[in-house]
Amino acid sequence: MAKKLSNGVVVLGLGRFGTSLALELAESGVEVLGIDADPRIVQSLAGRLTHVVEADTTDEEAMRQLAVGEFDVAVVGVGNDLESSILSASVALGLGVRTVWAKAISEAHARILSQIGVHHVIRPEHDMGRRVAHLVGGGMIEYIEFDEGYAFAKTSVPKALHERSLGGFGVRSQFGVTVVGVKRAAGEFDYATAQTVLRAGDEIIVAGPTVKVEAFARTS
Repeated sequence: MAKKLSNGVVVLGLGRFGTSLALELAESGVEVLGIDADPRIVQSLAGRLTHVVEADTTDEEAMRQLAVGEFDVAVVGVGNDLESSILSASVALGLGVRTVWAKAISEAHARILSQIGVHHVIRPEHDMGRRVAHLVGGGMIEYIEFDEGYAFAKTSVPKALHERSLGGFGVRSQFGVTVVGVKRAAGEFDYATAQTVLRAGDEIIVAGPTVKVEAFARTS
């Protein structure tokens, strides 16, 4: 692989969590490079991810050859093997990945990952893979799916809405979502109304169908 996938994510370690997350990202339209040392796992995911490669995620030279450092986002799915998890995260950071997420299985594990510079440390079980996939794949700061197909998300304000009122721009008619709250820089969240004017640096709470919420967040 000579260069990164456009807007893609590299998943290092395809155990239960890594596989669940990688497949959810792929189904959401995100291009995914999955890497694992187990040939059986790699074979089982062939054709289901954009690319899947058999390699040791702790091997810096192998990761360099796969252009892992060219990705903006990496997710370290290795969990049960603490040494492999920490080394894989360290390799991704050392190669210059802009944002590294990593799974931890204990408080001590999480603390070590944070200490070496991992940007987002998560401690999910298998059923949390889906939620994290939405955060990794979109432009959302926080995400909650209340029911099948309906979600709330915290995100930044898209440039198109800077210095525009919600009613004047017609967010609901154009994007199919509703802005329900806004937080000014160094302020607190407040209800949003049609007269609310959004500014650069604001954070907003958006509600609507999951697909439309994700599409809106990616315009930020």
